[in-house]
Amino acid sequence: MAEKSIDHAFTANNLTSAASDPTYAGALSFMRRRFTKDLTGADTVVWGIPFDAATSNRPGARFGPQAIRRASAIFDNDPQYPFDIDLFSRMPVIDYGDCRLDYGNHWQTPATIEREASAILSSANYLLTLGGDHFITWPLLKAHVAKHGPLALVQFDAHQDTWFDDDKRIDHGSFVGRAVHEGLIDPARSIQIGIRTHAPEDCGIRILFGYELEEMSAAQVAETIIRHVGDMPAYLTFDIDCLDPAFAPGTGTPVAGGPSSAKVLSILQRLGPLNICGSDVVEVAPAYDHADVTAIAGATIAMYMLGLRARRLRAR
Repeated sequence: MAEKSIDHAFTANNLTSAASDPTYAGALSFMRRRFTKDLTGADTVVWGIPFDAATSNRPGARFGPQAIRRASAIFDNDPQYPFDIDLFSRMPVIDYGDCRLDYGNHWQTPATIEREASAILSSANYLLTLGGDHFITWPLLKAHVAKHGPLALVQFDAHQDTWFDDDKRIDHGSFVGRAVHEGLIDPARSIQIGIRTHAPEDCGIRILFGYELEEMSAAQVAETIIRHVGDMPAYLTFDIDCLDPAFAPGTGTPVAGGPSSAKVLSILQRLGPLNICGSDVVEVAPAYDHADVTAIAGATIAMYMLGLRARRLRAR
C-alpha cells in the first residue's frame, strides 16, 4: 500500500502525477485532479458552474458538477479507453472548483461567469466546464471569443436553443440565438447534433436531427461535423439531453428518440481533427437520475473531451 495515494486532489506532488485513490474514497475532484485556485503550470482547467435558474422545465442541474465529479472517480489512472494513454502525463490539468454565484441576484450571473472564465483563460489554454443548465454556455462563449475570436459551435443537444431573446432573458432555450446575433459564433460553420424538437428559427445553423443520427453511422456523423466546421476554431458543448432518456434520465427536459451513449462516444472520439478551443457538459440533474447513469455518461463525455485535448497536444 506504500505506493497508493489518498485524497490525491490535495496531496498530488505535481499536476501530471497519477492518482490511486479507491473509487469509494478520497476527495472528489474531477478525475482526482488537484483541487486548486492556483493556475500556475496548468494547461487545462476543469471548472464547475452550479447554476440552474434558467431552466424551463425541471430544475436541479445546479447539482450537476458535484454529480459529474463523483461519477468520475470510477476512472483510475490506467490508460483511458479509447485513447490508450495517460491523459495527464503531458497535459497538466487542475480542478478549479466552482464558480461562486449570488443565488439572490441572477442578473449578475452572466457577468460573473464571463469574468471568472476570462481570468482562467488568461492563464490556461483550455477550459472544460461542468454545468449547470445550458444558459451558462453564453457567457462562456463570450470569454472564449475574447481569446480566440468568433467560433464555430458544435452542439450536441435535443433542443436548438434559438428561441426568442430580448438580450435580457436568463433562459437556457435562447442562448444560441443570442450568440449568433452577437457575432460570437459563425452559424455557417456551426452544427447541432441530435435535435428532436422544433424552434421558430434555426439561425442558419446546420442541423442533424435525431432520426438522421439513427440512420447514420458514427463515422458518417463525425465526418459531417468535421467537414462542416473545417479548420475554424470551435467550441464543443454537450447538453446531456442529447442522449435518449434511457441513457440519461437525470436531466431537466428529456426527449425520447435520442442516440445511445455508445454511439455518441463513438462520434466524439473521432472529432480529433477539429480545433476545439473549449468545451462544456451541461444539464446533468442528479435528482432525476438512477444509479448515477446520467452522471456516469456526463463524466465519460467530459473525459473524452480531455482525451481529445491530450491527443492534440501529443500530435504537436
